[in-house]
Amino acid sequence: MGVMSPGPSFIYVARTAVVQSRVHGLMTALGTGAGAAIFSIMAMLGLQKVLNAVPELFIGLKVAGGAYLIWMGIKIFRGARQPMAIALGGEKADMSLWNAFRNGLLTQLSNPKTAIVFASIFTALLPSHIPTAFYYIVPVLSFVIDAGWYSLVAFLLSAERPRRVYLRIKGAVDRISATILGILGCKLILTSFSR
Repeated sequence: MGVMSPGPSFIYVARTAVVQSRVHGLMTALGTGAGAAIFSIMAMLGLQKVLNAVPELFIGLKVAGGAYLIWMGIKIFRGARQPMAIALGGEKADMSLWNAFRNGLLTQLSNPKTAIVFASIFTALLPSHIPTAFYYIVPVLSFVIDAGWYSLVAFLLSAERPRRVYLRIKGAVDRISATILGILGCKLILTSFSR
């Protein structure tokens, strides 16, 4: 259920699907799925133990993640007033598919709360001696669940009607999205020195 809770990944996938194209939204979703797979591997390899043993690493991850979210928020906020020609049909979008994937991956990896959720769940549910097959199965399942959910989001929000609605209220939606990302980034940084 955690994947369905709105957060930076949801905002970024939704915005990419609406502003760029369905394919770009889907590539962003694949990037978030890759991030989930990476976090699942890290969690199985003992991420929580490492973060507990080296608190400075956890602080650094939170500060870096917060800074990235603030940067994304500023970037979106600055573009809120600018009119946008949404790529429709055969028109060319202004973001490469690789950049859509990379941005989805970075958005997912910039959220240390996701890493902590994976580490906490895996610590609670996986046996202390993890069977070898789990190292293959769990990342694939994490990818499928995460990419599947965000692909659905991208598919639904890239339809013609949601895109037209977005064009009408773009300024407000972008400012709200940017503010949420900025608040999440500030919260990550401000809470980075407390557990």
